[in-house]
Amino acid sequence: MADLTVPSASVAPPAPGGRRGVVARRFVAHRVALTSLVLLVLLVAAVVVGPMLWRYDHTVITPDTLAPPSSRHPFGTDPVGHDMLALVMRGAQRSLAVAIIVAVLSTLLGTLVGMVAGYFGGLVDNILMRGVDLVLMMPLLAVLGLVAVRVGGTDSGWLIVAVAISLLYWTPTARVIRTQVQTLRHSDFVESARLVGASTPRILGRHLLPHLVGPIAVVTTTYVAAAIALESTLSFLGLGVQPPDTSLGLLVGDGVGFASTAWWLFYLPGAFIVVIVLLIHLIGDGLQAAFNRSSKAAH
Repeated sequence: MADLTVPSASVAPPAPGGRRGVVARRFVAHRVALTSLVLLVLLVAAVVVGPMLWRYDHTVITPDTLAPPSSRHPFGTDPVGHDMLALVMRGAQRSLAVAIIVAVLSTLLGTLVGMVAGYFGGLVDNILMRGVDLVLMMPLLAVLGLVAVRVGGTDSGWLIVAVAISLLYWTPTARVIRTQVQTLRHSDFVESARLVGASTPRILGRHLLPHLVGPIAVVTTTYVAAAIALESTLSFLGLGVQPPDTSLGLLVGDGVGFASTAWWLFYLPGAFIVVIVLLIHLIGDGLQAAFNRSSKAAH
């Protein structure tokens, strides 16, 4: 599971909206994080738009087999004759799509469970946290392997794998958010909302949720990076995205046997994984610093 470190919320200011401008300015001032965000946006745009402009589709078989990088094939070709640049762009699309789905679903589910458990406490908290413990006990690779066997090779197989990862990967968020809400639920602004008759959904959504934006933002970026690494590992092991589709992890797995003879098959998709994960981690560091410093400035 990902190591989720989030900003402290020991004392929450009553008006989180006023912090947004401060957080944005601090993030923009964090040059490494801002540069990483720009580079990531450009990279995502390239892998989304690139296949529409590139001369080869990832399914096209050319007469060039195991051709090294050249002006015709900048990333070379594989043993079958597929253009590796087209394959890497397609693989990056799939890896990013899986990572975003995992990050969004895991964050939503974990935030919901954590807020409910932290706010109500008592029996509700115990039941939900035992559910968290149960999910943590499930063998991730075994479950995903079973899913991959059942849906591998289908058009929606990658989507089902992404949802399966999400259903097993939300527990760290639940624990983080639960701790934050336990601290906030007795704050003056929450007590005031109760006194004026605010409903529980309104207190959770309007009064507590805005104070959790910092932790949620950091957790989400952590999930994107972790999900890309996990998807790549699963695909490398044959438990993630399945042929005839492809992903960066699957390309690395296919190229590992050629690492010393046709280096571009292994190192180029591997470099994409490293760069994407590194950029997302740097963005997450910038968000964490911005929220932490903003929180300190508010006290």
